[in-house]
This record gives sequence, C-alpha cells and structure tokens, in this order.
Amino acid sequence: MTLTNYNIEQLVELCKTNNQFAQLELYNRYYKAMYNTAYRIVKNSFEAEDVMQNAFLQAFSKLESLKDNKTFGAWLKRIVINKSIYHYNKSTKFDEVPLDDVLYKVEDTNGINEDYEFTTIQAKQVIETMKTLKDNYRIALTLHLIEGFDYEEISDIMRISSANCRTTISRAKESLRKKCKPWFAKKQY
Repeated sequence: MTLTNYNIEQLVELCKTNNQFAQLELYNRYYKAMYNTAYRIVKNSFEAEDVMQNAFLQAFSKLESLKDNKTFGAWLKRIVINKSIYHYNKSTKFDEVPLDDVLYKVEDTNGINEDYEFTTIQAKQVIETMKTLKDNYRIALTLHLIEGFDYEEISDIMRISSANCRTTISRAKESLRKKCKPWFAKKQY
C-alpha cells in the first residue's frame, strides 16, 4: 500500500517516526491551502511561500505536541496563520511598498478563459477590494469570512478583546460594503 492511500492520522503517526515520505505526502496534501492562507495575510507570493515552508518545518519538528492526530490540518493552519501575522507585522514596520501592489499581477487561472461566470467575477472583485482595506480590517475579515474562524479564535489570534474583535469585523464589513457598492451599482447583468 502506498502512502497516498493512508489517512491523515496514519501519516501523522509515521511522521512522528521521522518518515520523510510521510512528511512529503502530508506536505503535498496541505501545501496549496496553507500557501493560500499565508498569501491572504502577507500579500506577497514569495513571502507566503517562505512562511508556509517555515510553518511546515515547525509543525514537523513539534509534531509530538499534537494531542489528536485528526486535528493536524487545523493545527497546521493555526501555525501558518500565526507565522503569517507575525511576519506581516514584522515587515510592515518599514515603509516599503511591495512590488505586487505597484505592478499588475496576473494570477494563474488554471486554464480558465476570460469568460467567467458573474459570481466568479464578483468573488474576485470582493477579494481584490478586501486588499484595499486597512490591515486590521483585511486580516480580521480574511480570518472570519475566508478561513472560517469564529470571533473568539480571531480575538486570540489577533490578540484583541472579543468586543474589539466583533467591532473590527463589523466595521470591516461596512467598509467593504461601501467600497463594493459603486461597482455593484454599475454592473447590470
């Protein structure tokens, strides 16, 4: 039986014995989702790749601290989010403008042509508009709407009170609505 037929719990157990093939299989199963999570926070492709790689290294080195092998994915995602926020906060202490913000970035469309459905266009526009929000709004909305964390988890991750978390998310949603309203009004499909 190949490792691709193993479930997550079995792979985690093999990883605890430093089985590199099992580590590679876990990496292959999770790297895209973890990269996307990091990218939404750090807003830079290369930095997101670094954050994701470091998160995997930390996860594999601290695998013994994982209490339930079934929760590996959530545990790994939490590591990625924490590392992403730390990296983002560290890098924003400088007044640099990322090259991705200056140049138009053409993302890989996986062979999909320009004839997107209306909902796909709307989703992409909303995500692009989210990038223009204040940093704390963007991070809070990403964690809540895209990553699916609840208010308590977000307040822990962002190190803010629960009430402040709710207020931040509410204000972020309102800011997003205001920024999206003009282009929704123009579109008539």
